[in-house]
Amino acid sequence: ARLVESGGGLVHPGGSLTLSCAASAFDLSGFAVTWYRQPRWERDLVAGITSTGDSTNYADSVKGRFIISRDNNANRVFLQMNNLKPDDSAIYYCKADAEDGYVLWGQGTQVTVSS
Repeated sequence: ARLVESGGGLVHPGGSLTLSCAASAFDLSGFAVTWYRQPRWERDLVAGITSTGDSTNYADSVKGRFIISRDNNANRVFLQMNNLKPDDSAIYYCKADAEDGYVLWGQGTQVTVSS
């Protein structure tokens, strides 16, 4: 079982990217999923979504610009990032949490916002 992030890259300030977190060899629908980012040494919460998708939460720094969503049929969670800023540059990770405490992290995808 593993999580695979994709969709990162280089984008100009004000641009958009959509990250994908895909589950391999397990059913992601039973997991809450959270996106984190690590610009240097600390890993900070960006956005989270419940297993059913009925509730989301965001860091203050991304509210109004980022949208987290999920497609349980596709076994994926997405992070749509709009109006990107240089401070959004980081490695972005997704984490899946099961109710029994099982946790799985992806390997990360790099996002660079630069002119």
